Amino acid sequence: MALRPDDQVVEIGPGLAALTQQLLTQLPHMHAVELDRDLVARLRRRFLPEQLTVHEADALRFDFSQLASLPATKEASEGPQLDALDPIAGPGRRKLRIVGNLPYNISSPLLVRLIDLTPVVQDQHFMLQKEVVERLAAGPGESAYGRLGVLLQAWYDIEFLFEVGPQAFDPPPRVDSAVFRMRPLAAPQVRSLPALEAVLAAGFGQRRKMLRGTLLPWLAARDVSAPEIGGTERAEEIPQAIWYRLADRLTERMADRREGRQAEHTPDVVSD
Repeated sequence: MALRPDDQVVEIGPGLAALTQQLLTQLPHMHAVELDRDLVARLRRRFLPEQLTVHEADALRFDFSQLASLPATKEASEGPQLDALDPIAGPGRRKLRIVGNLPYNISSPLLVRLIDLTPVVQDQHFMLQKEVVERLAAGPGESAYGRLGVLLQAWYDIEFLFEVGPQAFDPPPRVDSAVFRMRPLAAPQVRSLPALEAVLAAGFGQRRKMLRGTLLPWLAARDVSAPEIGGTERAEEIPQAIWYRLADRLTERMADRREGRQAEHTPDVVSD
């Protein structure tokens, strides 16, 4: 992860600041979101406010987008300005670079929540259990291919970077970890997150079964066509692009039904 002085870096869950300390050797200032009150106090004693802004908050509820609106620090503003302001993020907004060693118990909901931030994010570098990272980056036909990976790949290019063994931690965990990168795509591959979540839940809910007994009846009940699927396939065999098309068709069908209901309840205008 190459950094420049004007990067707006946000660390989720800095803990004892092992990563924070390393990042601050390359940055004049960064942000951290930490829920534990004792760790917050420790971070504020260890680092000057000019170095580290600590936000005592739950990452699942914290408004990360506010940080993209903040001006550069004095030190960063005096250095070279390499596209610090991004037109996609908006006037005066710098795209965020989010990092962190994510707790397993909040990793899935947090990653899904961060989808809303993609317009103001440059990239995300996280560490998680290796088997989870493999699921996020997997493609069709791989044993790790599943619902969360397909979902996130509609908004991100996800790259497995490297493994981190148990010996890197104290005390050492019983599982291997891995670091991965998420770069927002130029445009999402799907129109509606709820529609994609619903389609994937129907398809992967009973992943050992053929789709003719799970997904296809579910789609038919909602008047959504699926000509790409013969019925004998299982969910892990279906490419991402097909899942995204099915979700978009569901979105269109739901919009048509809403318009139909509105039309039914619109009174006729009687002219004299």
